[in-house]
Formats: sequence, structure tokens, C-alpha cells
Amino acid sequence: MTDAQALVKTLDFQLDIQSDNEGLLYDATLEARSVYNETIRLAKQGVDWDAIPDRVADDANLVKNTTQRVVAKALGAMENYYEYDNFGLPSHTKDGAYPLRANYEEGYNLSLTDNGDVEFRISAKPYKHVKGVLKGSDAHLDILQTALTSDEWKIGTAEALFHSENAELHVNLTNTEQTVRDKQDSRTVVGVDVNEDNVALTALSEDGIEDSLVIDFPEIKFERHRYFTMRKRVQNAGKDSIHDTLEGREERFVRDRLHKVSRHIVEWGRQFERACIVFEDLKEMRDSIDYGTRMNRRLHHLPFRTLQFYTSYKAAFEGIPTAWINPEYTSQRCPMCGHTERANRHKKRFKCRDCGHQDHSDRGASVNIAVKGIKKHQDWNVPALNSLPQVRKVRRRASGAVDAPTVTHPTARGHLADGRLEVSD
Repeated sequence: MTDAQALVKTLDFQLDIQSDNEGLLYDATLEARSVYNETIRLAKQGVDWDAIPDRVADDANLVKNTTQRVVAKALGAMENYYEYDNFGLPSHTKDGAYPLRANYEEGYNLSLTDNGDVEFRISAKPYKHVKGVLKGSDAHLDILQTALTSDEWKIGTAEALFHSENAELHVNLTNTEQTVRDKQDSRTVVGVDVNEDNVALTALSEDGIEDSLVIDFPEIKFERHRYFTMRKRVQNAGKDSIHDTLEGREERFVRDRLHKVSRHIVEWGRQFERACIVFEDLKEMRDSIDYGTRMNRRLHHLPFRTLQFYTSYKAAFEGIPTAWINPEYTSQRCPMCGHTERANRHKKRFKCRDCGHQDHSDRGASVNIAVKGIKKHQDWNVPALNSLPQVRKVRRRASGAVDAPTVTHPTARGHLADGRLEVSD
């Protein structure tokens, strides 16, 4: 990560196709799938990655720069596998449609009509275009309309895809004028501890801990395990097409939940003065994990990095910088006295073997992450931590809300608090 962070936004639209050739766009997404599969296959065979784009483009029935964008995305998946994940090797037998990735004014184009609509033209195949009007939320349309008439925004790549049989276009925008504040110019550091079933947050300023929160999302862990079991069964039965369908459903479910959690993190962080969000650099952690086959699969497949990425770019759009620290001992160190020992932590319970301090283990880790963030990136001193506020929890839910008291009074040493609040998505 560098100090400069791109201020980007992804806008989602539905495609109202008005050129009587919606089938052409779907065929193009099938061709994109073939490009993706061939790219992954060649990469697995050890073909030089620099040679793959031209080799694949020779046989693809897509606009050349679109083919190159799909190839780049496939190679990005391989790179992510080698860098962060020793398990989820990308498949080269994907079934169904795959997003058609295109450069602005090359593979697709947008224009404003006199009545304020945004028209699109997508080069689905060479010399064959799909045309129509974008439909979507007023907020996204307003941003896109501004981008089309202002030098402040740069329109980038887009993906045409089918979601629940509906054609969509996801457009990336970059703000060329608004800058993300330098992370060293922060008055509050928000430590973020990402776990298998929750994310713990602590905001730390020169005056001490401003607030802390634990956001539970157990449904991600549950659904990933459920889909893994189903995929294993259909794979053993030789039904590869069903296997790929289930994999796609799981990816969409997890992506939707992670977007909601990342929005919650950024909204919570906005309340603090000149906040900087700090994450653990998890690459080293993934490289060192070896807890047996079953636990390795669970931990390596968890979307730690994805949640960090979603949070980072959403924070950048709000002008909030992000930073990274070494994750060593953040879950074992007592935030009160500094004593570090593996036996301090047992599942979600933390009890210091030296001073007796008790806490929610993930919240304690988020405090340590914030402390490391201050030491590494700020020019002000870590405040004395004589007491910690009681743990507050929220649980992401599909619908409805369950009310419970929100407790914010300080937690005395030796007392384990567990306030809880549930909210709907």
C-alpha cells in the first residue's frame, strides 16, 4: 500500500436494452467466460503471463481491448491466489455467463440525452453493439451524470453482466480533484480486527478510547460451510455444472454481505475527528497458517482481504485514509498492561495471565491494532489505557431488528462485559 489512495466509486445500473439484441450481450458474456477459462488454464500450465493476452485474443470473438480486460481480471485472480491464498485455486471450467469487462470509449460508451437520460453503447462483439438506457438509483445516476459533464470525474472500466437474468452495467469512476487526507494527519485511529464471524472496531485518540464496537456476521461463516458441503456432494456425484452454479451463488451472497459490513464500518468511523482506519496486513498471517486440513480451508477461504478492500475504497470515497500494520501478537497482547502470552486468549474470551484484565478477545485485538497504528503512522503518543468502555455489539440481519440496551459505561478491570444491539440491513 502507498500513501496515495485512489478515490473511486463503483456505480450499479440496470440495462434497458432498446436494440432488440439482448441475446447478443448474453452471448458475449459466455465468450468472456471462455476467455477467462482459457487464461486460467494457460496460467496453470506455466505459460508466460505476458504472452497470454495476445494468445487468447487471437481466438476470442470479442473486441480486442475487452478481451485484454477479461484476461487481466483472470490473471488478477491467479495473482491473488499465489499471494494471499494457498487453497481457492481459480477454476478453468467455469460455467455460465462471466462479466464482460471493457474500457470506456473503447469497449463501451455513455452519453447524456436532452431529457437527462444516460444512454449506453456496448461493443458486445466486433462491429456489433448493444444500445439502450441506464436505469438505477437517483444517487448513482446523479453521480454519473455529473461525471459525464465535469472534469472532476474520470470514467473508467465497466462490467456488463447478468444478475438474476437481468442485464446490468457496473461502472468505475475516479475523482480527479478530491484527495484523501494523508493518514499521518489524523486525530483518531480506528483499529479494525477482521475475524471469521465478526469485525471488531476501536477508535483511539490522544484522549483515550472514544468508542468500540463489534459487528457480528455469523451468517457468512454458516453459508460458506453450507455451500462447501453442497459443492462437495455434487462434485462427488460428477455434476460439475451444478458445482459451478453453487460457487457463483456463494460468491454473490458473500460479496453482498461484505459490502454491507464495509459500509457499516465506514459510517461508524465517520463520526470521529480526522479518522484513519487501520488494518492488519494479513498476507504474512496466511503464509504462516497451518492448523490442519479442515481449519486451513476455513481460514484461507475467509474473505479477510476482500472486506479490507471494500472498506478501504469506501473510506477513500469519504476522504478517510487507511493504513496497515504487522498483525504479530495483536490477539495475545493485553491492551492494559502489555503482557503477551498465547494463553491470555481462549476463543472469544480474553483474560490476562498477568494483570487479570478481562475483555472480548476481538475487541482487545482491535485496541492493539489501533495502538500499533498510532506508533507506526502518527506523531502523537499512545494515550494511557486505564479502562475500556463496555463492549457493544450489532448483528447484521436480513430483515427486522431486535432492540437491546446499548451500554457505554467503562469496564472495570477483571469484569467481562457483553452489551448487545441488533440492527437490520
